[in-house]
Amino acid sequence: MAYTESNMLPLGTRAPDFTLPDTVSRKMVSLGDVASSRATVVMFLCNHCPYVVYVNPEIVRVVSDYQARGVTFVGISSNDAEAYPEDGPDKMTAHAKAVGYTFPYLYDATQEVARAYDAACTPDFYVFDGNLQLVYRGQLDDSRPRRNPVESTGADLRAALDAVLEGRAVNPVQRPSGGCNIKWK
Repeated sequence: MAYTESNMLPLGTRAPDFTLPDTVSRKMVSLGDVASSRATVVMFLCNHCPYVVYVNPEIVRVVSDYQARGVTFVGISSNDAEAYPEDGPDKMTAHAKAVGYTFPYLYDATQEVARAYDAACTPDFYVFDGNLQLVYRGQLDDSRPRRNPVESTGADLRAALDAVLEGRAVNPVQRPSGGCNIKWK
């Protein structure tokens, strides 16, 4: 498995807008539809990446823990579905249901949204405050299959979300996420 780290979009960047199809509800979903006055988490994911598969249970736990506190989540897959059909929209629907995603799982067919977020890998996490300003980008935690096969705790993402929800500054020392590169066309 190829290993790629996130590009680390500059803190303070306003969340790039998007409107993409949700592979679960079959509706078009925009940033405005999912934005929260507390915090909004945009996650670049895909079905087949072993790094995403490894942390999926913790992603589901983090979402469950923080949705109840007013944080919204959205997953986006930007992989080229022609070259990687297991990441296509039809497979995304089944995958989201199988792993327990309770958030929109959007398909970025043109890859324009991934480029706007300067996303490089899956998984890749972005936390925006209530004003849609970027306050965190990077890893869920330091667990990685093969590289650091410890149980995923979501420590880094949880710390950022706790800071936002408590009105504290998020620690600016942030580590890039690492995983499979986005499969560009």
